[in-house]
Amino acid sequence: MEFCSTRNSNLRVSASQAIAQGLSAEGGLFVPCEFPQVDARELCGLAYPALARRVLAAFLTDYDPGQLEEFARQVYGEPFGGKAGHLAKVQDGLYSLELWHGPTCAFKDYALQLMPRLLVQAKKNLGRDETTLILVATSGDTGKAALEGYRDIPGIKIAVFYPDHGTSEIQRLQMATQQGNNVAVYAVDGNFDDAQTGVKRVFGDAAVAQVLARKNVRLSSANSINWGRLVPQIVYYFAAYGQLMRSGAVQYGEPVDFCVPTGNFGDILAGYYAKRMGLPVGRLICASNRNKVLTDFLTTGLYNARREFYRTTSPSMDILVSSNLERLLWHMTGSDQAVAGFMEGLARDGHYQVDDATMEKIRQVFAAGWADDGQAAREIRSRYEQDGYLCDTHTAVAFKVAQEQRSERPMVVLSTASPFKFPRDVLAALGETAPESDFAAMEQLTARTGCAAPRQLADLQGKPERFRDVIRPDEIGKTALDLA
Repeated sequence: MEFCSTRNSNLRVSASQAIAQGLSAEGGLFVPCEFPQVDARELCGLAYPALARRVLAAFLTDYDPGQLEEFARQVYGEPFGGKAGHLAKVQDGLYSLELWHGPTCAFKDYALQLMPRLLVQAKKNLGRDETTLILVATSGDTGKAALEGYRDIPGIKIAVFYPDHGTSEIQRLQMATQQGNNVAVYAVDGNFDDAQTGVKRVFGDAAVAQVLARKNVRLSSANSINWGRLVPQIVYYFAAYGQLMRSGAVQYGEPVDFCVPTGNFGDILAGYYAKRMGLPVGRLICASNRNKVLTDFLTTGLYNARREFYRTTSPSMDILVSSNLERLLWHMTGSDQAVAGFMEGLARDGHYQVDDATMEKIRQVFAAGWADDGQAAREIRSRYEQDGYLCDTHTAVAFKVAQEQRSERPMVVLSTASPFKFPRDVLAALGETAPESDFAAMEQLTARTGCAAPRQLADLQGKPERFRDVIRPDEIGKTALDLA
C-alpha cells in the first residue's frame, strides 16, 4: 500500500517511508491512498494480538507479517496484564473501552509501545542507518508513553516538549523522572499549541535539516501526525465491537456508536479508518472540553483557533490546533489543494471555513458535544454513585456528551486515562476535600472507592527528577540541534 501527503497527492511513499519520515516535506500528513477492506466479522473474533497483526498488515504491506505478529505479541501481552482492549459495561447500552491498562496508564500506550518497533524496522526496510531524532509535543500522556517506548533503543534519540503548568502533577512527574540515556524532556513556556507549532516549525526548517544531515541525523515524530501512531489505534475499535458481539449486546452488522474525548483528533480518526475498513461503526461522537474548537467546527464548518485558551481539569484535551483533522479533510474533499488552502489559512489567519457539501459528508459520520469542568465533575460523581464506575476527567467529558447523544444503539465511550493520573480532581468531583499532594490524593481516593492506584503511578513518589528545564517555543529548534 502507498501513502500520499494531504498537501501533495502526487507524492507516493511506502508505509516504511511514511513512518520513518513522520511529516511530509511540504508540511502535509501521510494518509493511505486507499482503505483496505477486511472481513470485519472474522477479525472481531480474534484475540487482541492476532487482531492487531491483521489490522497492521492491511496497511503496512512492506513489513513482514510474521514480524508484525511478533511485535503484537510482545506489546499487547504481558505489558497490558491481559486487559488490552478491555470493555467494561457501565449500564445497559453504555460501555467503557478502558485503554489505560498499559505501562503508562493512558491510551497512548497502544501506539507508543508498538511504534518504536515499527520505526526501527522501517529504517531496516529502507536500508538506512542514520540516527533518528524524535521530537514530541505533548499535552500530557503522549510524552511519557513515547519516552518509555523509545527508551535506550539504539539509533534513536527522543526529546519531549510539554506546556509548563499545563499537565497534571502526575503527568509531569512521569516525564521528569524518566530513565534512559537517549531521552530529554523540556517544559515550554506556553500551551500545547505553542509546543506543537514549535516542533512542526523545526520539521519544516531546511537549515535545520541541512545541519542534521551533516551529522547523519534525521528527524521523526512520535506525535499522531506520524502514521505509525494512528494505525495501532484502529485495532481497539474492532476489539470493542467483538466483545459486544460475544456478550450478545449486538449481532454482527448492527452499528455501534463511539464517543471519544478528543484533542488532536487522532483517536477518533482511527475509528473512522475502522469504519472505512468495514467495521459497523455508527456515529463517531467528538467530545470536547471548554476548548471546544472541534465541537464548534463540526457544528458550523468554521475552524477558528483565534479564541481564548483555557487550562482545564482534562489537560490532554487542552488543544486549539487539532492536527489530525487535516487527514479527515483530505479524505472528505479528495483535494490536496483544498487542504493546503485550509492549512494556509489556519497558519496565516488562525481560521478556515469548509464548504457546506464537505461538512454534510462529515456530519454523516461525526457528531459533537462538549462539557466544562463542572459538568465533567458531576459526571464523575454520577457514574460512580449510580453505576459504581470510577473514571478520570477526560473520560467524564465523553460520558457527559455520550449521555446527550445516546440513541437505541450501544454507545462505547473511550476511556483514555486512569483516574489516578488526576486524583485531586477526581476526589473533588466525589465531594471530598483533596489534599495538595497528588500522592496523598491517590491514597485518599483508594480509601474512598476501594480502587487501587496503579503501581507505576504510586511508585513515582520520591523518584529523583532528572529534567527541570523550561524553554521558550522559539528555542525548540536550537534545542533539537544541541541534542543531535
